[in-house]
Amino acid sequence: MIDWRLYAIGSAFFAALTALLAKVGVADVDSNLATFIRTVVILGLSALVVSVRGGWALQTLSGRSLTFLALSGIATGMSWLCYFKALQAGPASRVAPIDKLSVVFVVLLAGALLHEQLTFKVGIGALLITAGAVLMAV
Repeated sequence: MIDWRLYAIGSAFFAALTALLAKVGVADVDSNLATFIRTVVILGLSALVVSVRGGWALQTLSGRSLTFLALSGIATGMSWLCYFKALQAGPASRVAPIDKLSVVFVVLLAGALLHEQLTFKVGIGALLITAGAVLMAV
């Protein structure tokens, strides 16, 4: 079993590639159309991975899971629409750090909504991420 940290590093690496590739791809295209194209590609890739791994067990999905996954999908879509618009208008090297403030929002919202414990180390990390994003954005 691969450790979750390796997946998290993979996520960060591919997110970095996403910013660079999207910046070039969105240059001469409406940002909403670009988001749609990206979404279609992701849909196909996700369907392929689920098919290869034999994960089409739809009967295991509860109404609660479907509701929260749908809400997550709406939030993802709104994030991508905003992200592509920001990339179209601003430099990737400044848009991406602001986008990473999502980490700070996760820490705050996880504490407020999921009652996760905010440790001193996590609090300092969130403050440093905020400071870094502000420094890189100005």
